Amino acid sequence: MYAVIRTGGKQYRVEEGDILRVERLNVEPKNIFSFDQVLFLEKDGDVSVGRPVVSGASVEAEVIRHARSKKIVIFKSRRMKTYRRTQGHRQDFTEVRIKGIKV
Repeated sequence: MYAVIRTGGKQYRVEEGDILRVERLNVEPKNIFSFDQVLFLEKDGDVSVGRPVVSGASVEAEVIRHARSKKIVIFKSRRMKTYRRTQGHRQDFTEVRIKGIKV
């Protein structure tokens, strides 16, 4: 059994027990969070496709931790000029463990 959920502008294929990193959520660690935007659901060969979401379906997840990803370095330069710009960025994320898929 698996589902495709949408959160933070991205889509994730999840199964029970998966650990994934999503955009930062406003939920404290060790709390349960429910993803209501289930786009696709497969259970024992039966497929449910949402238009745009599957009604009545949800995915429950436990928040493990909040953290920041590795730094991404943005470097811009122009050839034969004295133009150099360096910028860095670290994205916040929330790590969650999928507890179950409810239909």
